[in-house]
Amino acid sequence: MSASEPILASSEVLSQSEVERLLAQVAEQETNVTILRADGSKKQQPRDSIQPYDFRNPVFLSASELRKLRLRHEEFIQALASRLSIYLRMEFGLQMSQLQTLSFQKFSESLPNPTTLTLFQAAPLHGVCILEINPRLGMTLVDRLLGGPGHSVATGREMSDMEITLLDQVVNLILGEWCGHWTKVQELRPITLGRENNGRFLHTSPPDTVMLVLAMEAHMGDCVETIQLAFPYSTIEPLVRALSHQLEEPDGGAEVVASNPAARWTPHFENINVPVSAEWAGLQMSARRVAQLRVGEVVPLSDDFQNSLHLRLARMPKFTGRLGTAEGKWAVELTGLLKTS
Repeated sequence: MSASEPILASSEVLSQSEVERLLAQVAEQETNVTILRADGSKKQQPRDSIQPYDFRNPVFLSASELRKLRLRHEEFIQALASRLSIYLRMEFGLQMSQLQTLSFQKFSESLPNPTTLTLFQAAPLHGVCILEINPRLGMTLVDRLLGGPGHSVATGREMSDMEITLLDQVVNLILGEWCGHWTKVQELRPITLGRENNGRFLHTSPPDTVMLVLAMEAHMGDCVETIQLAFPYSTIEPLVRALSHQLEEPDGGAEVVASNPAARWTPHFENINVPVSAEWAGLQMSARRVAQLRVGEVVPLSDDFQNSLHLRLARMPKFTGRLGTAEGKWAVELTGLLKTS
């Protein structure tokens, strides 16, 4: 009720319809709020449609963008764990523990002291990114590279120059794997800018800069520690835009399923040699006849043998072919694909 409406006398009794109308007005006032537009006009809008915004902790990534980044980094973590296991010659487990946005001040204050920090740039992107490896994990990695069993190493001292150099090999592998994982979106190249052991001395970004922080839990023997990657939002913003545009669903979000999706080629296979051989399996001969063969003898072949060759890739029959010549050399023309189980 507005203030301009007269107050009912105590003797007046409201009818059932008037009571219901008043309750409906109260319910409407509770569910709707009045918003002020930029032009000065007012509008009633449901309270549920108003979302609170925290100016101290702004959110720059939508739920969809964060989901895409999470999927992309889960693939990166799986590939990195495999590479580190091969490089260290022992099982190295990695799993995502958190992917969130924080201000640079909160991130730097949350870092342990001391720790191992590597400042790097993902060229041609601008901004300084941070890789943080727990000192206990760093010493365990160095111990393994020096031939140790890979058990947890106590950290009671600073790392020597030689140990830092060895740890840089792992750092370069991590940064190279992260940059290489964005090849289909944009070519990136990691550039190491420096090192630090105290997060409070970092001045790579203003305190209110929004950072995307990826925290990974690493398992190596009995050592379980954390590896963190932090990127300023301005640095990853071009990647987020490109990723959103690349994964955007056509026709208003309609799902399109390819009937015969193209196979993805892995560049790591480009220089691998695969033995290729052609054979004809149509001739049968007894063991006695084979034992009687001598140099100079002629073995008769069927007339159509040149049209029933099998081409093997790494000892696996894959194609049928026809025998012929090309540029004065024996050659096989592929005529069909063999079905393999």
